[in-house]
Amino acid sequence: MGSVWMEPLSLPGLALASGLLLLSLLCLLVRRTRRPGEPPLIKGWLPYLGVALQFQKNPLNYLKALQKQHGDIFTVFLGGRYITFILDPFQYQLLIKNHNKLSFKVFCHKFFKAFSLTKLLEHGELNDDIHTCYQFLQGKSLDILLEDLTKNLKQVFEPHLLRATNWNVAQLCTFCSSILFEVTFTTIYGHLPADNRKELINELRDDFFKFDGKFYYLLSDIPLDLLGNVRSLRKKLIQCLSSEKLAKMQGQSEVFQKRQNTLEKYYAREDFEIGAHHLAFLWASVTNSIPTMMWATYYLMRHPEAMSAVRDEIDHLLQSTGQKKGSGFSIHLTREQLDSMICLESTVLEVLRLCSLSGTIRFVQEDLTLDSELKDSCLRKGDFVAIFPAFLHNDPEIFEAPQEFRYDRFIEDGKKKTTFYKRGKKLKSYLMPFGTGTTKCPGRFFAVLEIKIVLIVLLTYFDLELIDDKPVKPNYNRLLFGIEYPDSEVLFRYRAKS
Repeated sequence: MGSVWMEPLSLPGLALASGLLLLSLLCLLVRRTRRPGEPPLIKGWLPYLGVALQFQKNPLNYLKALQKQHGDIFTVFLGGRYITFILDPFQYQLLIKNHNKLSFKVFCHKFFKAFSLTKLLEHGELNDDIHTCYQFLQGKSLDILLEDLTKNLKQVFEPHLLRATNWNVAQLCTFCSSILFEVTFTTIYGHLPADNRKELINELRDDFFKFDGKFYYLLSDIPLDLLGNVRSLRKKLIQCLSSEKLAKMQGQSEVFQKRQNTLEKYYAREDFEIGAHHLAFLWASVTNSIPTMMWATYYLMRHPEAMSAVRDEIDHLLQSTGQKKGSGFSIHLTREQLDSMICLESTVLEVLRLCSLSGTIRFVQEDLTLDSELKDSCLRKGDFVAIFPAFLHNDPEIFEAPQEFRYDRFIEDGKKKTTFYKRGKKLKSYLMPFGTGTTKCPGRFFAVLEIKIVLIVLLTYFDLELIDDKPVKPNYNRLLFGIEYPDSEVLFRYRAKS
């Protein structure tokens, strides 16, 4: 089993240093000063990087210090960009209110470019048509995906893992990535027909995580040639996901088929860029689900009371539906049954609250003034404006002892708790791991269902124990882009229950 550990990016030192030096010199040529009416400006002392080092070291503590000094709206110079942060959750609506002057397209274009999606940069209709395919990640289509996911989990677990009656030691990130990558890939794209499908899926997974480890840099202004082998990795992955290769897969999902049909309206079937679309969709499907799964398993092992409560809920549901825990994989649960598991739901939401460091970022297309109840703020054309929900998720006024994992935080009187307050006012949004507005993650329902069903399988069929009980923290390598991986691997042991 190959390791998927997210190490810091190793780059050709001299070339990267030269590139950063050039960017730094360019930044020195343009010295910015704060204009009247603009938010406080924090530029940092490093050319190009600005405050990037302080921000990455501990983003929440750094933003808290800036909030204490400058208030809820301020602008920082971060990695060559001026970004205005809005920290007050009651002012998040300012992004939606000014959507005509705040664009998501600039970030989308960087994302498209990272996957080598050139036609999306020019054809808005293609992007719109692709988005219509996401309806097949909801409703009855989601029920079908859940059934296929359960069958694929059975195929992953039964041959080897359920036979592991003795204790086996493993690295938690690698263990979770191996399971979730395979079941997600096969559920969406189908099964590889070859006899050596396990070797092929492992190779695909290892290449994918090498690419993912460098993806953050693809979104920057660093030239592609300075990023090592990322170009060849991307090309290899895209070729693995070509129309020709995927046509040989068995049991493809409805959402994949609709996407493929849509793409063939705009491209020749053999077009290289179709594979690039599938790589982007695969990346979106697993890049945050895997670390979420890892953190959920970690916190459950670290908190026996949480593990016991979730297991009791699972046992009760299985008994009430007439399902017995035998030696083989026999679990079958509907979406409604999964949604009824309040304790499991609260556990997953608590993990998302603790571990999501995603941000909602918009490009300022023209000078504008944010009309706030407290103070108007002028934004400059060419800057970015961002909300950072992790700041909301760690607000002690909203969530008591926010640094603690509490599996029942989202339970109240035996039901899901949906009411949270700040300054005595009810919050419209209190948990935002999937973004907001029209850009909210379309695959969020599938992602949560997938994490729930995998946790149910693990807790039903396995004994799980941490070996090293040391506290683990996020590594902050994916700031503003989703769920962070831990700063070190976590050793644990597992065995199939007798």
